Amino acid sequence: MTDPGSRGRFGRFGGRYVPESLVPACEELEEAFRDAWGDPAFRTALNQTLELYAGRPTPVTPALRLSADLGVTLLLKREDLAHTGSHKINNVLGQALLARRMGKTRLLAETGAGQHGVATATAGALLGMDVTVFMGERDMERQALNVFRMQLLGAEVVGVASGSRTLKDACNEALRQWVAAVDDAHYCIGSVMGPHPYPWMVREFQRVVGEEARGQAASLLPRGVPDVVVACVGGGSNAAGTFAGFVDTPARLVGVEPAGGAALTSGEPGVLHGYHSYVLQDQDGQIQEAHSVSAGLDYPGVGPEHAHLADIGRATYVSVTDDEALAAVARLARAEGILPALESAHALAWVLRAAGTADLPPGSTVLVTLSGRGDKDADQLARLL
Repeated sequence: MTDPGSRGRFGRFGGRYVPESLVPACEELEEAFRDAWGDPAFRTALNQTLELYAGRPTPVTPALRLSADLGVTLLLKREDLAHTGSHKINNVLGQALLARRMGKTRLLAETGAGQHGVATATAGALLGMDVTVFMGERDMERQALNVFRMQLLGAEVVGVASGSRTLKDACNEALRQWVAAVDDAHYCIGSVMGPHPYPWMVREFQRVVGEEARGQAASLLPRGVPDVVVACVGGGSNAAGTFAGFVDTPARLVGVEPAGGAALTSGEPGVLHGYHSYVLQDQDGQIQEAHSVSAGLDYPGVGPEHAHLADIGRATYVSVTDDEALAAVARLARAEGILPALESAHALAWVLRAAGTADLPPGSTVLVTLSGRGDKDADQLARLL
């Protein structure tokens, strides 16, 4: 999980598959990111903003009652406690500061569950930048609270009526709009997907999650490193950031996808939204619709670095059902007083299923990244539960 080079390749995955008109914009962004990431002043400004504005570091919480029930030691990396309610703020503040450094005045974003859109709207308000967020109409219905939050923060939320009216379609529209606005707008992609340098850049901005968690786990666990590190995977940014902190340790890395959108366990190599990875597609190469109770995981592809980690066997990817995720929300809420986002509940659901089996034997130590809090899902949960 290092620099993928100018071609943006993670093994056979990644790359830059964009219209010719966007190639200069991607090259400009790569050059600007390399310059900024090597500039101590930029890194200091970002770190200070993450600390003083976003509330970092977020804690690691021992889940004592659930650990006793499951027979394992369960630690929760609490990205739900970051400002705006999820890990998305880490990447967005990095990209927004970079965009301002590049002289851009507008931010474009896609969003599924709305957390990335809220984070982008928040950064725009903080830095005085205009924000336009593209969101599938189905997701706008599921996540009405976050739509209101974005609008209250001053962002324009544009509903996307094409296709399945979910995250994939929001990405399509955001890319189209970027083509027409590259001179003054930065496309703030929300996950480790898209054309190079986005998968690498977003992972680096999210690396703070794994690096913090590694230091925190070292002070909480006798061996210093958990046996297993678990995170949910849609595009995969919270998992990439978490895994980056543990990839050079003996910890087993487990990414958890939704059963209806499991690109790594059910997909085939293909190209989507400017990158080459595993995607859900039919025998003719047409992208198939994903399904998940979680709007943030309702996506038919996965970040290319995750595809590479799966290929080389460094990380294992599994899937859980909607029902398992819903049960995990209730279980954590009642055992620990923590209401997780439906996305994060997928990671926890695998732990609940695996505890006491060969996948997670009794006495194991496991770290789960709670990528977000469940307030946004309250209306949906009230209907589904």
